[in-house]
Amino acid sequence: MTDRSALLTRITQTPGKCGGRPCIRGMRIRVSDILETLTDNVTASDILADFPDLEPEDIQACLLFASLSIDFPRIAV
Repeated sequence: MTDRSALLTRITQTPGKCGGRPCIRGMRIRVSDILETLTDNVTASDILADFPDLEPEDIQACLLFASLSIDFPRIAV
């Protein structure tokens, strides 16, 4: 099992790069691009073949980042 904190260090946000959107390891590959590709039923293996600079942990990091981005407490009123 990969350390979640280590995975999250792979996601970077730099003002002026890709509009400040979250990217993978400072590259111009946005987290949203990887997530959208996965929703189009493209396998992680195919993504890695199309982007030789990516590593399997980068895809895991995208999924973790997305899950944490939508995980917020809900207060019942």
